[in-house]
Amino acid sequence: MARPRTRQRSLLEPSAGEHPSCLLAGASPLYDTGFGAAYIGDSLELMRAIPAESAQAVITSPPYALHFKKEYGNVDKQDYVDWFLPFAAEIKRILKPDGSFVLNIGGSYNPGIPTRSLYHFRLLVSLCDDVGFHLAQECFWLNPAKLPAPAEWVNVRRIRVKDSVEYIWWLSPSEWPAADNRAVLNPYSDDMERLLKKGFTAKKRPSGHNITKKFGKRHDGSIPSNVIVRGNNDSNSKFIRACAERGLKLNPARFPAALPEFFVKFLTRPGDVVVDPFAGSNTTGSIAESYDRRWLAFELREDYLRTSALRFGIDLFE
Repeated sequence: MARPRTRQRSLLEPSAGEHPSCLLAGASPLYDTGFGAAYIGDSLELMRAIPAESAQAVITSPPYALHFKKEYGNVDKQDYVDWFLPFAAEIKRILKPDGSFVLNIGGSYNPGIPTRSLYHFRLLVSLCDDVGFHLAQECFWLNPAKLPAPAEWVNVRRIRVKDSVEYIWWLSPSEWPAADNRAVLNPYSDDMERLLKKGFTAKKRPSGHNITKKFGKRHDGSIPSNVIVRGNNDSNSKFIRACAERGLKLNPARFPAALPEFFVKFLTRPGDVVVDPFAGSNTTGSIAESYDRRWLAFELREDYLRTSALRFGIDLFE
């Protein structure tokens, strides 16, 4: 039975360039929109079909190297770096020289002992030393709602604390990736608002920082930190409700929309191409589309990708 292909035109068309499906001539997406296309298959093979320097950003969260196997598939720690490097080489090839590779990856414990694995640090070193990426900045996702785990060390023996942080490696093929932190400013805090009204006293702090009158200039907001604080418990989201109404099983490893949203705004402009080679429920594609970016999503599991179409108002279960 042929897979259905549904095309829904968005209210806004991409502001620059052709539809990104043109980058994969001969391949047929499971579904597409006015801004992007979602494909079932091995992302390594799909990326190999994309011309070099076609994407401005690759934003993804691949399966982590966890001790216990998950239904979505994950690779053992000792094999993880070797498994991921071929994907990384293709990611680097398809990125523009000033493009960005944003990789969300979580840590884990070593089996049977209360010590942490170093697999994600080894991956970072290899991405730079072996593939040729540059580390623009290390960022972090703080999830206050994360459950305490592993239970043996945190809940039973009480010898470790809850692990609520995951890593986000921001890498680039060059030392000068395109970025603009003015696109991700935060509202000023109440204390900052009071300080701006009161005015700064120019002085040199004990730390050595020279506080000049320029610090008192009002801008459009405050520069965010490299820590993104957001829970992953959005049980009332429109997408989840749509899945629940149809009795569909969700991808159990979704990351919050706040992660791709921050980096789409920070590192890309309208019309740029954003790729997610481990799309899952295609959060990255839906966020890219909401900000007028073109997108490509690749996912090995058809059930996850078919369900993700609901994010775009496309129902492949009718």
